[in-house]
Amino acid sequence: MAKEIERKFLVKDQSFMSMAGKVDRIEQGYVSLRPGGTVRVRIKNDRAYLTVKGLNKGAVRDEWEYEIPLKDAREMVDRVTEGIVIKKLRYNVDYQGRKWEVDVFEGVHQGLILAEVELESADAPIELPPFIGDEVTGNPQYYNSVLSGMDRN
Repeated sequence: MAKEIERKFLVKDQSFMSMAGKVDRIEQGYVSLRPGGTVRVRIKNDRAYLTVKGLNKGAVRDEWEYEIPLKDAREMVDRVTEGIVIKKLRYNVDYQGRKWEVDVFEGVHQGLILAEVELESADAPIELPPFIGDEVTGNPQYYNSVLSGMDRN
């Protein structure tokens, strides 16, 4: 089991685009949204993953992720996920020694832009890039499971 430790922020401008390296296309849906954890299917470019995430405790939660065949993931997204299939572009930005992932949502969430940074500990110091706005770590309104329309918290 791995621990996911990340902080999440709103993005206040699009300056991240000129700072970004790789851009990934992501499509994801939820198979299960139990109160204690979620099961997500994600297609990222031409690879696919099944991810189980535990309950958030601030910026920390348990996470298990497995690569699965792309064809299987496509079938799962089409047949067994519920709610809104989330579509977004992920801009990868290196800033002050940290990798920031900036998600630009499409479809019903168009206009929403969130940035995340994974950390080695919940209290690790970070320097915020210039495009970072308010912190929303731990705010259920910005969980992808809530954005899918499935998890009402």
